[in-house]
Amino acid sequence: MKSEKISQLTTNRLSIYLRCLKELASEGLTSVSSDSLADRFHLNSAQIRKDLAYFGEFGVRGVGYDIALLRDHIIRILGLDRSYNLAIIGAGRLGSALVDYEGLLRSSFHVKALFDVDPKKIGKKVGGITITDLKNFQSVVKKANIDVAVIAVPANAAPDVFEKIKKAGIRAVLNFAPVRLNADDEMRVRSLDVNSGLESLSYFLTERPQPGDKPKPAGKARKSAQ
Repeated sequence: MKSEKISQLTTNRLSIYLRCLKELASEGLTSVSSDSLADRFHLNSAQIRKDLAYFGEFGVRGVGYDIALLRDHIIRILGLDRSYNLAIIGAGRLGSALVDYEGLLRSSFHVKALFDVDPKKIGKKVGGITITDLKNFQSVVKKANIDVAVIAVPANAAPDVFEKIKKAGIRAVLNFAPVRLNADDEMRVRSLDVNSGLESLSYFLTERPQPGDKPKPAGKARKSAQ
């Protein structure tokens, strides 16, 4: 693998390639070219070759990629050949849904702890995970060997939760709260803001005429100076 730092965009695309390869393998296919992979899943074949070239030579000219071998290579590149323990902070609708999310249940990430501050929730179970008082965060994180923390709390509570995560020594955070969290060089924070994504789509829809819309009248031309 090349020594330069690989961008987050590249690792994001590797994750997409991995899902595509798993689908092809499930169909019984054994090999695929970059062009065929791109055509099937609406990807860019040149980008596929460039991304994979960062990590070595995987294809055979005129044959393409061995699907099983490339899948296993990407799994190792992304570190998915090991398991990761997750702690979710916030046992509301989102946090509770994540515990039972089928995609997590079939992945390398396993929810080991669920935290909240609401006395009415503490002690109850969600998907077999007991909701724990956030006051016990550090001790539970240490006992459960937590690798990744998921923030699923309101924006006003997220900064304090983030400080607890830093103090606990967790280096990877998935943040669903609509607030910016400043991490140091020893941490990686990935924020997912559903509202921001929907608002961006709203702008897209507003800027483009919809079926049945009347064309906007052109602005009046300025009168030239007499």
